[in-house]
Order: sequence, then C-alpha cells, then structure tokens
Amino acid sequence: MPKLTGLERILTTLKHQEPDRVPHFELLIDKKVRDAIMHDTNASYADFIDYMDIDGIMVFDKTMTWTYETVDAARNIKRDQWGGLVRFTTTDLGHPMGGAIKSEKDLDAYVPPDPDDSWRYDELRRLVKRFKGQRAIIAHCSDIFDIGKESFLGDVAYFKAMIKNPDLIDRVNEIITNYELRFFQNCFEVGADAVLVSGDWAMTKGPMVSHELTKRFIAPPFKKIVELCHSYGKPCLKHSDGNIWPIIDLFLGTGVDGLHPIDPMAGMDMADAKARIGDKVCLMGNVSCAFSLVTGTTEEVRQETKEVIRKAGKGGGLICASSNSIHSGVKPENYVAMIDTIKEYGKYPLDWIKG
Repeated sequence: MPKLTGLERILTTLKHQEPDRVPHFELLIDKKVRDAIMHDTNASYADFIDYMDIDGIMVFDKTMTWTYETVDAARNIKRDQWGGLVRFTTTDLGHPMGGAIKSEKDLDAYVPPDPDDSWRYDELRRLVKRFKGQRAIIAHCSDIFDIGKESFLGDVAYFKAMIKNPDLIDRVNEIITNYELRFFQNCFEVGADAVLVSGDWAMTKGPMVSHELTKRFIAPPFKKIVELCHSYGKPCLKHSDGNIWPIIDLFLGTGVDGLHPIDPMAGMDMADAKARIGDKVCLMGNVSCAFSLVTGTTEEVRQETKEVIRKAGKGGGLICASSNSIHSGVKPENYVAMIDTIKEYGKYPLDWIKG
C-alpha cells in the first residue's frame, strides 16, 4: 500500500479498514512536553505536530476558542465564557471552582457566548491553511454535560437538579447544545475534517449517574452533535474516561464513530473492547498516561504500545493514543518512544502478530 496522509490514515481507520499503518493523535499535548522534545520553547503546537509527524491536530475549545476574564489575578482565578469560575495553575487547563447559575432567575437573564464570533475560528483557519488534506484537523468541544455541571450549575447542583428539577437541566442543555451545534457548523465551513467531544460520563467504577439519567439527560444532546457531523459527512469522536460498559449501549446508540480512551484505569481492556464493540466503533487509546508514560521506562512504553496494537490493530479500527492526554507529567522520552513504536510496529498488515 502506498503511504497515506495522516487524514487518509485516520479516515480509513474510522471506516474499519486497514490503512498503511495505525494512526495516532492526542486530545492534548502539554507545552512542557512539546518544548522538551523539540528543545525549542518558541515552537508552536502546529510545529510540534509537523516535527513528530502526527496524523491529526486538535483545535481544543478551552485553550483556543474560549474567552476568559480575570477575577483574581493573585490566585489566577478567571471566569470562563459561560460564567463559571476556573483556577489555573501550572497546566494548560484550569480547575472548575463554581458555576455561573445560582438560581433559575440567573438563567432567565443569561446571555450565552456567541458561536458566530469570527475570532473563534482564527486558529482553525491557520491550521486549515497549513495542514488541509495532509493531517486530520479535528474541532473539539467539551461535552454539554461537562459544561453544564462545571460552568453553569456546579456538580452538586447539577446532579440534584437531574432528580428535583429536570426542566432546569433541559434549559441548560439547550443553551449549550445550540452553541455547540452552531460552533461545529462554522468549523465545518472553515474546513474541519472531524469533531471530538470530550467529557466523562463515567468514573473508575462505573457511570456518574444511572443508565436512566444518562439516557434522559446526557446522551441526547451528544447525539444531536453526532447527527450534525454525519449530515456534513464528517466523523464524530467521543472521549470519556471511566468504566463505560454499563452504558455502552447509550454511546453506540448515538451513532458515534470513535471512542476514547477505553480506560485501563477503569479495568477496560482493549482486546475485550475489540471483541465486543470493535465492529461498531473505532477504538482509540489506551497507553497509560497514569503509569507507563509517567513513571515507566521507554522499553515499558514500547511494550505497552505494542500490546495495544496487538489487541486491537487487526482489521483497522484502532487509533493508538494515550489513555487520556499527554499531560505535563508525561516523560518526554516516553511519548517519543510511544510514537516511534506505533510507526515501527503499526505497519499493516501487522504480520508480527501471531494468531
């Protein structure tokens, strides 16, 4: 097979066909790790993607398309574009501290951010100009469930309202859904090749809420995004940490094209996932960014990466990636070892795999 572009490699894999090799991209790659690998603190994220020849590049919402207003400079607390309070420390992403909506009166007067603001798409335009047709340009949004509980109501109030005030959740979901649908429409018009929505529906031991509540409040807004993507002929991918087996039918019922990361911390095994759902959805993951990429040796990372490919690579339908993201604690040499291993052992037809 001739060498494919990163875009071709990812799209072929999402069709459950074997490309020239197993593709790779990451949800996030922390600047500290990128700088250490490139030995250049002035290099951009796009420069790093070129340098490492990574198949896809993310346009991550919180770092590239959201606005923030400083509330407390000394503590580095800011208000995000939805009105939620966020505290930033040493990583690219902040930590939610409180929602914008304290009562339904607040929601009555609420003015959402404008998805038609042209500046939101400046970075996407730059990436389209640089990479279109060569690498998959992936537009990202945080899950509607995530924004609702972090930026709007706060976790406790959101979960309580699911039971005591479902109309409030419906109103919050509608505001965020309308924004994200319009945002992704605009992304496709600019030139995005795919969409990835990140936000956990589960924890290590199981779903955050019951199957019934997930079906009622969490899955339907996401399904609207999937349907929009498919109306444009674009794939939609979903990230959720945790043990998602008890609600896997709800994920698959949305029509989603890829699932990330098949969380090993939650006991999810890539071979098991390949056997159970590998014919229905592309599997993405799951080299551990909690253990091997952080504390392991390069040889341990190589072996774990090979094992992911061995378990799920045959027949296509695998995008090999970390089990969440390349965060600031990942050893730079370990991430390089992971990418090198994918390129060495991910070449189809994977003849080194026996059986």
